[in-house]
Amino acid sequence: MKLGRAALGLVLLAPLAVQAVEPISLGLALAGVLTGYISYPRLYCLFAECCSQKRSLSRNALQKDLDSKLFGQHLAKKVILNAVSGFISNPKPKKPLTLSLHGWTGTGKNFVSKIIAENIYEGGLNSDYVHLFVATLHFPHVSNITLYKDQLQSWIRGNVSACARSIFIFDEMDKMHAGLIDAIKPYLDYYDNLDGVSYQKAIFIFLSNAGAERITDVALDFWRSGKQREEIKLRDMEHALSVSAFNKKNSGFWHSSLIDRNLIDYFVPFLPLEYKHLKMCIRVEMQSRGYEVDEDIVSRVAEEMTFFPKEERVFSDKGCKTVFTKLDYYYDD
Repeated sequence: MKLGRAALGLVLLAPLAVQAVEPISLGLALAGVLTGYISYPRLYCLFAECCSQKRSLSRNALQKDLDSKLFGQHLAKKVILNAVSGFISNPKPKKPLTLSLHGWTGTGKNFVSKIIAENIYEGGLNSDYVHLFVATLHFPHVSNITLYKDQLQSWIRGNVSACARSIFIFDEMDKMHAGLIDAIKPYLDYYDNLDGVSYQKAIFIFLSNAGAERITDVALDFWRSGKQREEIKLRDMEHALSVSAFNKKNSGFWHSSLIDRNLIDYFVPFLPLEYKHLKMCIRVEMQSRGYEVDEDIVSRVAEEMTFFPKEERVFSDKGCKTVFTKLDYYYDD
């Protein structure tokens, strides 16, 4: 579409400059211009998104985004920052980067995927080189699993052929039919190339609720012991996460070769959010809408949320996911 608009512009402007040229000569001239436009990538990339024009990822910019937009997730921030910046800066990675993000709804998994995409491609999630799959939307019927496998392989192969630094995001892994994700196992392995295509610079991100119970148990134990959540280490739960995902029946990672073959680079826990974290989310959302932060409204919105366990009311059961719609009530025009 962008190419068409640019070509149309050339067609409209050309007669003004070459009024004395014969129609046939003008047609040949325009054909030559369009051929050159398509043939030279730099010229084409002035009007359309190009893989070669991906952003040069800045570690500082990524850290700034994580610090200012993601709350209560010290483990995720550290892992994502080091994993993504280290991978992008490596000119010859041995395999694609694979991240598996785990936690309850509203804790920031989708938001982190968005931040990663925006720091690599200007279009973020809307970039032609970022591909989002939602299990219940794109792979709804278990009877079609063989077809889905073929389609998934073809889609990944085609897109990586077009852009080596493609990003693939798989949401709702806990709802995906078991065995389906194993179709992409060869693309995540340590191969220089498969049938002439190298997948080593691609990024695969998996989002799942699997293991959320274990994450909550650890966070609650720390809270009850009077310890700060920032004292939780990745080693306290990373192995448990991989085991939980591997053993969760009727889910995408159940007995998956991706886990069995150690092809997931990082299992990243997203901790349940506390009251103070909800208030941080609300303040940022107010600012993004152009409103002055009103602490009274911030508190009222946060207090409308529900928390668990029932007696202690420590963690929000929906994270920051619904605070935005609740905020609408106070700014309804």
